[in-house]
Amino acid sequence: MPDMMKAVCKAGSEPGLVIEEIPVPSVGRDEVLVGVEAASVCGTDLHIWKWDDWAANRIKPPLTIGHEFAGTVVDVGPDVTQVRVGDYVSAESHITCGLCFQCRTGQAHMCPRTKILGVDRDGVFAEYVSVPESVVWQNDREKLPPEIATLQEPFGNAVFATLAHDLAGQSVAVLGCGPVGLFSIGIAKASGAFSVLAADINDYRLSLAQALGADKVYNASADEGENGVADWLIETNEGFGVDVVLEMSGAQTSIDAAFRGVRNGGRVTLFGIPAKPVRIDVAESMIFKNLTVLALNGRRIFDTWYKTRWLLESNVVDLRPIISREVGLEEVETAMELLDGGDVGKIIIRPNVAVDVTPAPEREAPPDPNVQGQLFHP
Repeated sequence: MPDMMKAVCKAGSEPGLVIEEIPVPSVGRDEVLVGVEAASVCGTDLHIWKWDDWAANRIKPPLTIGHEFAGTVVDVGPDVTQVRVGDYVSAESHITCGLCFQCRTGQAHMCPRTKILGVDRDGVFAEYVSVPESVVWQNDREKLPPEIATLQEPFGNAVFATLAHDLAGQSVAVLGCGPVGLFSIGIAKASGAFSVLAADINDYRLSLAQALGADKVYNASADEGENGVADWLIETNEGFGVDVVLEMSGAQTSIDAAFRGVRNGGRVTLFGIPAKPVRIDVAESMIFKNLTVLALNGRRIFDTWYKTRWLLESNVVDLRPIISREVGLEEVETAMELLDGGDVGKIIIRPNVAVDVTPAPEREAPPDPNVQGQLFHP
């Protein structure tokens, strides 16, 4: 085991990132050390790179960033009971307290004491990362290669938002084709939606939407009036509007289109996060249309992870089209510039760490399936 490693760090309170040689993380008593084989870049990482108001108020440099990854366990702490050296894993990036009301009632994703990898503690854009055993998620290498396994966490957000509705036989519109919106298109198709429409302002992302299964796409960047997307949704669905709208952008114009373009008695999920306050006419947009409106955040820990596994391992959703590029740690600045430009899907980072991918030895007995938080294959 080396003493030092390469990592992508936010070194100071300013835009940009640096590649540094830093000590390999120590392993706490209940933690595991993972050799990172693949990581993926998220919008959160872009905020930290830009050093916007959110990042300036939340991030405390120096910090290794990144929270989406897959890799192999290379060391475990003395109190670790189930994870073994050689296990091929990912991790839930939200480390929760386990003791609050939310954690004890099935809403751990809303824990007020949450600490996030790559935000509140050192993250995964490095050759090694240390994480608590409690957040480790076992992967099957034969079914999920590292570049797909690293996408499980953001894919889980789309699973949570999309499967909040029964979509079988429904018309569905996805407004905003960032990664989560794109994932939602594939999930909606796999869930039996008879028609999936996608709208965005970027032609490249609309091409990805079609690759993920969108039946029709609409570029809203050329709209001269404020009702372009809504009119398209209504006209495309026999003049009534769509059954379900998944709003994934957070933009005021897109939120307006969601409420105008959904049919009376339809359903709207708000998942995109607005950059600033938005205005909604509750009476006209919701009450008089008799809508069901959901505002969702994150994913259920770990309920959503199981659904994610089943969708990906069964190959009913293929995420390969969304991977636009793979880079090394030294190319992270290029990755951020590409992501900021918008003409890209997901970017995979390969730290190039050499890890032993020999499967872990067989366990003497399978883990108890009744234990809360069970993370292993049944």
